[in-house]
Amino acid sequence: MTPANRTPVRVGVFGLLGSGNLGNDGSLEAVLGYLRAEHPGAVVDALCGGPEVVTARYGIPATRLHWYRGEYRTASRAGAIVGKGLGKLVDAVRTAAWVRRHDVVIVPGMGVLEATLPLRPWGFPYSLFLLCASGRLFGTRVALVGVGAAAIGNRPTRALVRWSARLAGYRSYRDALSRDAMRAMGVDTARDKVYPDLAFALPTPPASAPSDSPGPVCVGVMDFHGGNDDRARAEEIHRRYLDGTTRFVRALVEDGRPVRLLTGDECDRPVVAAILDAVDSPLVTAAEAASLADLMKETAAADTVVATRYHNLVCALKVGTPTLALSYAAKSDALMDRMGLAAYCHPAREVDAGQLLEQFRALEKRSAELRRTLTERNLTAARQLEDQFSALTAALFPAADHAHALREAK
Repeated sequence: MTPANRTPVRVGVFGLLGSGNLGNDGSLEAVLGYLRAEHPGAVVDALCGGPEVVTARYGIPATRLHWYRGEYRTASRAGAIVGKGLGKLVDAVRTAAWVRRHDVVIVPGMGVLEATLPLRPWGFPYSLFLLCASGRLFGTRVALVGVGAAAIGNRPTRALVRWSARLAGYRSYRDALSRDAMRAMGVDTARDKVYPDLAFALPTPPASAPSDSPGPVCVGVMDFHGGNDDRARAEEIHRRYLDGTTRFVRALVEDGRPVRLLTGDECDRPVVAAILDAVDSPLVTAAEAASLADLMKETAAADTVVATRYHNLVCALKVGTPTLALSYAAKSDALMDRMGLAAYCHPAREVDAGQLLEQFRALEKRSAELRRTLTERNLTAARQLEDQFSALTAALFPAADHAHALREAK
């Protein structure tokens, strides 16, 4: 509890939160759960992509990340270009003012130090740099907690990401590959730790009762166009991904299996619509998931999951459902390896429906064994995340107490 004569610790959360990506919001939910359990006196607010959603869903005040409302639309006209340029200057002032009002700022999970999906340096990498530079300037401790990172080819993006990481007061990663990537980009990671993804700290729904007959299969899809270095062939990659995934769903239907299509971001909906239109069977339905909790319930009710988005995989693995990854980045492979399913990865860039079906059948044959493995790995993940939150308290809240003391002395 916060003593009556002291100002509560002011904690900010930062990122593309409330913007339609369920994985990002799940990471926020895990951190808010930690703060409410361990630091109930903290006053929390957000600087984020979807402030209205964050306030409505999580009950905390929130401010829009970007001053210019057309930030994520392509600027083709002179007015839009000027607006974006002016927005970058205004955002520098807005971000600094927001950071200065806090004792601690937490960036909860997310792939904030990677460019495995298309990304421009003046977008989120610039915003993250402003945050971390402001934290260093004003003595506000910025924590990158359980984040993802990957090697970045684009030089401006790499520079912004590298400096953001260097300026942060605390860093931890969701896998060893992320820490290795930051070390390769010139960041001293000697004191940085690796923990499971923050979503593994969320409550787990009960598993469905086993059935003697083959049950539903969840297929998590993605509006996948390759990564940051694949822009020239993005449409070709997307067509190949969609065609292979559609053929796989059709094969499941021909075997009489009910298929439940999952998404992880608002932008995935056209992919669902395309598969529904192409397969046209009552056995294929689409889930309307609004959170990772909803996704977990869907995957818990399935016999097997085949999924692309990283947090679709997290949800399926967390509830203990045998899972096959349509892997689009090394983080997916690392997650599957951590959970004991390294053999069940298939490249999202080269979806071969026939080979995928063979892998799927092999996975189902080992279902009982793999469920036991996942139970063990999830217990380990839970213990490791308890360590993560203990480390976070030790790193951040003594610093916040010191900042309070300095302010009280002035």
